Amino acid sequence: MANNEIKSLIIFTTLIFLIAPAFILAYISVYNRRKKRHIEEKALMQLTFDAEIIKTQLEVQEQTMQTIGADLHDNIGQLLSLTSLTLNSIELDNEPKARQKIDAAIDLTVRSIKEMRLLGKLLQGDQLVVLGLSEAIRYEINWVEKSGNFHVIYADDKELPAVNNPEKDLILFRILQEILNNIIKHAQATQINIKLEYHDEQLYLKVADNGIGFNADELSMGESGMGLQNIQKRAGIIGGQASITSKPGEGTTITIFTSYP
Repeated sequence: MANNEIKSLIIFTTLIFLIAPAFILAYISVYNRRKKRHIEEKALMQLTFDAEIIKTQLEVQEQTMQTIGADLHDNIGQLLSLTSLTLNSIELDNEPKARQKIDAAIDLTVRSIKEMRLLGKLLQGDQLVVLGLSEAIRYEINWVEKSGNFHVIYADDKELPAVNNPEKDLILFRILQEILNNIIKHAQATQINIKLEYHDEQLYLKVADNGIGFNADELSMGESGMGLQNIQKRAGIIGGQASITSKPGEGTTITIFTSYP
C-alpha cells in the first residue's frame, strides 16, 4: 500500500513539474501578447492625437485667415478708404476746415495702425495659444464683438495653473472657435457668456448663449449635429468630456472639462 502511495505521489509530482512550465509558458505568451497589443494601442492613440493636433493647427490657421480677410475688408479697408476720402477733401485755402480734416485723417490712421497690430498678433496663429488659453480667448472675443451683434462676457479663474499645456490649449481653443461659429451661424443670440475656471486639477471651459436653443434628441446629422459631435470627439481626444444642454427658446450651454495640465 505504501508503495502505491509513493508511486502515486511520484506520478503526481512529475505531472506538476511537466504541466507547470506549460502553464508558465502560456501565461508568458498571453502576457506578451497583451503587452504588445497595449503598446500598439498606445502608439495608435499617439498617432491619432498627433494627427488631431496637426488638423487643429491647420483649422486654427484657416479660421485665422478668414478672420483676417474679413477684418481687412470690413474694418481696416473702411478705415483706409475714409482716410483717403478725408485727405482728398481737404481744401488748402480754408485753413480751419483743413486742420479739422487733417486731425480726422490722423485719427483714422492711428486706428488703422492699432488694427494692423492686432492682426499681426493674430497672424501668429497657434503661437497666440502658447501665451496661454485665457489670452487667446480674449483675442477671439475681440473679433466676435467687432461685428456689433454680440455682447460677450468673459471671466477667467485667477487660480489657473502656472504651467500650461499648449497641445490641450490648442484643441480647447479650436473647440471654442467651433462653438462660437455655431452660435454666430445658428443660435440667433445677442449675448455670450464664457467662463474658464480650474479646480480639483480639472479645467472647465463653459460657453452659454441666450439664443433660440434646440432639442438635442431631435437634432439631425446636419451641419449643426456634426459640429456638436466634433466638439465631443475633440474633448475625448484630450481625455475630457463635453456636456451640452439646450432647450428650444432657452439658449445653449456647452461645458468642456478635462484634467489639466
